[in-house]
Amino acid sequence: IKVCSGNPTPMTRIVQAGLMKFNKSDDEVQAAMDEAALRELPKVNARTPYLAMLSNFAVMAGLLGTIAGMIKSFGSVGSDETGNKATVLAEGISEALNCTAFGIGTSLVGLLGYSLLQGKTTRVIDDINEVTVQVVNLVTSHRAQMQPTG
Repeated sequence: IKVCSGNPTPMTRIVQAGLMKFNKSDDEVQAAMDEAALRELPKVNARTPYLAMLSNFAVMAGLLGTIAGMIKSFGSVGSDETGNKATVLAEGISEALNCTAFGIGTSLVGLLGYSLLQGKTTRVIDDINEVTVQVVNLVTSHRAQMQPTG
C-alpha cells in the first residue's frame, strides 16, 4: 500500500483500492477495484480523441482554403483583361492546392500520433485489467498470510 501511495498512477490507485480491502470478502475487493477502475480509466482515455478530431479538422481547413483559393483564382481570371489568363489561373490553382497539401500533411502527422497514442492507451488499459485480476487472485489466495501495512 505504501508503494502504491508513493507512486500515484491509475494502476497503483486501482491496486491500492483492492489492497485496502484485503480483509474483506472477495466481492468487496473486486468491487473496490472496479470502482477505482471506473474512476481512473476515463482519465487514461481523456484527451486522445482530440488528436483525431484535430486531424480531421486539418483536412477540412485545407479543403476550405483550396475552395477559397479556387474562387479567388477564377475571379481573377474573369476580371483579368491583360491576356495572360492561363498564367493567372495556374498561379491561383497552385496556391489553392498548397492549402490542400498542408491540410493533408498536417492530418497525416496527427493521425499517426493518434494511432501511436491510442495503441499505448490500449496497452495501459490491458495492463491495468491484467494486474487487477492478479491482485484479486493474490488477495484471495493469500488473505490469511497478508498483514495490513500503512
